[in-house]
Amino acid sequence: MHSVVQAVTDRIIARSKASREKYLAALNEARGNGVHRSSLSCGNLAHGYAACNAADKGTLRQLTKANIGIITAYNDMLSAHQPYGDYPAMLKAACNEIGSVAQVAGGVPAMCDGVTQGQPGMELSLLSREVIAMGTAVGLSHNMFDGALLLGICDKIVPGLLIGALSFGHLPMLFVPAGPMKSGIPNKEKARIRQQFAQGKVDREALLEAESKSYHSAGTCTFYGTANSNQLMLEVMGLQLPGSSFVNPDDPLREALNKMAAKQVCRLTETSGQYSPIGEIVSEKSVVNGIVALLATGGSTNLTMHIVAAARAAGIIVNWDDFSELSDAVPLLARVYPNGHADINHFHAAGGMAFLIRELLNNGLLHEDVNTVAGFGLNRYTKEPKLMDGELTWVEGPSESLDKEVLTNVSEAFQANGGLKLLKGNLGRAVIKVSAVAEQHRVVEAPAVVIDDQNKMDALFKSGELDKDCVVVVKGQGPKANGMPELHKLTPMLGTQQDKGFKVALLTDGRMSGASGKVPAAIHLTPEALDGGLIGKILNGDLVRVDALSGEISLLVDEAELLNREAEAIDLRPVRYGMGREMFGALRANLSSPETGARSTGAIDEYY
Repeated sequence: MHSVVQAVTDRIIARSKASREKYLAALNEARGNGVHRSSLSCGNLAHGYAACNAADKGTLRQLTKANIGIITAYNDMLSAHQPYGDYPAMLKAACNEIGSVAQVAGGVPAMCDGVTQGQPGMELSLLSREVIAMGTAVGLSHNMFDGALLLGICDKIVPGLLIGALSFGHLPMLFVPAGPMKSGIPNKEKARIRQQFAQGKVDREALLEAESKSYHSAGTCTFYGTANSNQLMLEVMGLQLPGSSFVNPDDPLREALNKMAAKQVCRLTETSGQYSPIGEIVSEKSVVNGIVALLATGGSTNLTMHIVAAARAAGIIVNWDDFSELSDAVPLLARVYPNGHADINHFHAAGGMAFLIRELLNNGLLHEDVNTVAGFGLNRYTKEPKLMDGELTWVEGPSESLDKEVLTNVSEAFQANGGLKLLKGNLGRAVIKVSAVAEQHRVVEAPAVVIDDQNKMDALFKSGELDKDCVVVVKGQGPKANGMPELHKLTPMLGTQQDKGFKVALLTDGRMSGASGKVPAAIHLTPEALDGGLIGKILNGDLVRVDALSGEISLLVDEAELLNREAEAIDLRPVRYGMGREMFGALRANLSSPETGARSTGAIDEYY
């Protein structure tokens, strides 16, 4: 093993010893004896299979056959989740083929940050992760199930499903992806038209046409944002079948993989003899594997919160120092938009997951000795699925990249580190993703332009007030303030200013996520303004330094002056009322800091 990867893993194991032991003890307690529905009364059981057909009722009465719960995030507005409409029937049939049963245990909401970007609904986005986690737990709470299939792909949905699933960590579970849409117009062209619209050079119709050619069919968006980062993370953590992440929805291979996932989860149940619960697959080593793979591919900064939150649900304590140290040691092996011009389909064609995992394993950057849904050992994931004469099989994946402009090996890495940096200074702690930021733009020291609402940026941009070197400070955007919405509305404007030759950066206690691009963005700042963070005291014209090379983030104002300066009040009512936002007050108030996962505090910490 690489010495840094091993050292970080050992530190996480030591830090998590007490909480992980408590979690595993709870897992074993929940496991109990035999099939869980055997503990149900006759009335309970009759209710549980009342709507089943006669064959399934007979199977479930035996108490020795597996019953698989399906938790689905299906809706037909969200392109990535639209294919899930047909999955339950397909998965049930596959389970029946091997003498088992599946039932839809529940549905969870799936909202799209792409649709709500810049809208009030975005302020429910991060909060929805907690709702999804709780919905997953409710769906599995009937004690009817011996395992589960989790249908989810996008931003908060996968982390929410995973957190909820880990509260039933004694059950085996597989994630079942649906795959990305086929490639549309090049991402570089889409970004160019967005900037032209921001500059007033093209009209809304031209912008809508470009966006529609980019997001054009069922499937995940093809850029390397949070949704595709989720899929990559799940596969490297051994929670999906090998090679299943990036097969398009209409590919016959996709259906074959879905059916195999249903059969495989039945094989992992307690009565099968191959019992492999999700709470044991998610371990300190598998969590480190997920982080390493994300860093090696320039994955979404959202995962700096979601991995922390999901790991904590399994009694594993991870922090940003772990991410930063691993990032310094893990080379960047992929160039996928916004870190390059290619999309996720090009990544898949260039060798995809099988090549990536092989290369990282061969260089001691991933732990091979881990449990997965495919069996013990991550080497299983260096193979890729194929349909041969109509039968699903796995063959050795490529040992060389088929397109070295998209996917490369360690000896020819695009850069020596993963591109994620921890920033520290008198402003607190933040993260910055620099894999798409040119080196000459990675240090910005300039006067602050302060706003407390991303919608105020447009007027400043159009009036020319941003035609200067500046650090745009957007405060009052943290979890407790307004649910931490993404701020990508700012990206085209800041990118335009950078193209004009100005030194610009963004500083915020909000999010930018997986589409963070060429402008340096110090995000997820902790403590947030509402928690007394120094960001709340920054005034227009204050000198701010964002240094992604040294890892510094500082407000360059005399300390004595800052002690006497009061933080400016932020009017939060407009972002806490309307569009359903008032319903989430109690949940919002209890969210932790971004570094601790921006998660609802309480029971998990009390027990493990």
